Amino acid sequence: MRVEFFLLVISLLFIVSILVGKAGSRHGVPALLLFLAVGMLFGSDGLGLVHFDNIKLAHIVGTVALSAILFSGGLDTKFADIRPVLGPGIVLATLGVLITAVATGLILYLLVGHRQGISLGLMGCLLLASTMSSTDSASVFSILRGKGLNLKHNLRPTLELESGSNDPMAYVLTTTFITLTLQGGSADYGGAVLTLVVQLVVGVAAGFAMGKGIVWLVNRIDLDNAALYPILVLMGSFFTFAATYYLHGNSFLAVYIAGLIVGNNRFVHKRSTRNFFDGITWIAQLAMFLTLGLLVNPSEMKRVLVPGLVISVVMIFVTRPLSVFVSMAPFRRYSFRDRLFVSWVGLRGAVPIIFAILCRVEGVPGSDEMFNIVFLCTLTSLVVQGTTLPLVARWLGVSQPPEEQPRIENFDIDFPEEIKSAATEVEITEEVLENGNRLMDLRLPEKTLAIMVKRGDSYFVPTGKTQLHSGDRLMLLSDDQPSLADSLRKLGVKPSSEPPSKPRRDWKAVFFDEEP
Repeated sequence: MRVEFFLLVISLLFIVSILVGKAGSRHGVPALLLFLAVGMLFGSDGLGLVHFDNIKLAHIVGTVALSAILFSGGLDTKFADIRPVLGPGIVLATLGVLITAVATGLILYLLVGHRQGISLGLMGCLLLASTMSSTDSASVFSILRGKGLNLKHNLRPTLELESGSNDPMAYVLTTTFITLTLQGGSADYGGAVLTLVVQLVVGVAAGFAMGKGIVWLVNRIDLDNAALYPILVLMGSFFTFAATYYLHGNSFLAVYIAGLIVGNNRFVHKRSTRNFFDGITWIAQLAMFLTLGLLVNPSEMKRVLVPGLVISVVMIFVTRPLSVFVSMAPFRRYSFRDRLFVSWVGLRGAVPIIFAILCRVEGVPGSDEMFNIVFLCTLTSLVVQGTTLPLVARWLGVSQPPEEQPRIENFDIDFPEEIKSAATEVEITEEVLENGNRLMDLRLPEKTLAIMVKRGDSYFVPTGKTQLHSGDRLMLLSDDQPSLADSLRKLGVKPSSEPPSKPRRDWKAVFFDEEP
């Protein structure tokens, strides 16, 4: 293949995916689902432009992309947010995954273990269930943050902590059942438990130590080019992932912990590093889901359509709610509605497919059928659960309108997060100028400064005597959000979202025996 043709195809795939993802977001369709669809469209069973069947390369792409996504997820998570939910998050990430795997595997064996042309046996069913037992971090981070859901009762950090830390349990279960399947079922349960404990302990320790090391290195090294700092952090995340593997820890957990440590410490160029990782995350998601979409052949999924849909129904409506309600039983602060919503966010995505690819790489009997079933279940999860998250959140009364201030769109100015000042921009209208057209006539509060004006294509720093015109854009800086809100109120600028009105008590509230 000529390099020009390779670049043409790759660029076309990415451009089409970005445009389709942008269009789909307007209609509530998860971008990740559309990335998969684009890959399938360009693949062998679609337009046939790309013929891709390299399992090992797909596994490498998926693993590298997932490590970047997990690190970025940790980087954007604050300790203050996850500290209150450490208990339920850890229980969901361990006990919840175990319950999901075992319950799903047993039900699958009873329903489809030897039916519909699928013959997996008990160990095969448990292995298949294990690959899909964890919620997918890429899907959860992307959909929750992409849709801007403002959830009550610390539900968002609970879900993000669960999805970012539950891969180790699923990985250990998957590798254990791969071994049992290949060995004909001679179980070493003590070894499996020991492996799990070692992976968790080493993963946490390595992630903490290497996260601290990344912060120390970035703050100590003096680079001439500031653009190299985000790249240094990215390479540090990859080093953490690889080194933890050789230390016999869980790399997925370690890279997420490292991201948490880095994101919650001060280091130079922190803002630009976070912006860099936002772009890296989207590139990683694109690459991962496009690759997985190219790898699958939709025509091969026909024979697993019935068992795949049966498994999806079982996991969405039976085993995921079972694992959530059992795992969260000790935590009384979560209401019945909260637990229902957590049950609904049992999103499957790239991780189950990567684990299914691992089964093919290891030569597990029936792994081709497993891969197609896992892919079908992932599609079903993204379609059924991913597209309805905002609707279900509103229906259960666990979401609230985000408290947003008008965004800065015309001023390319940013502040380090250590500076607690709040900035925004407002449009000068005739109503704002009712008391006079000079800046001093606006009577801004003491804690608010007007630091720049945009008039047409020109920018300038105003003084108290500066005459303002209708249509000017004024950038304001205040000590904090309350001071900024007070300034906007005195200027007569309406907030971007009105406070929600108190909902009526309807049949849903009566059914759940709660006020919305």
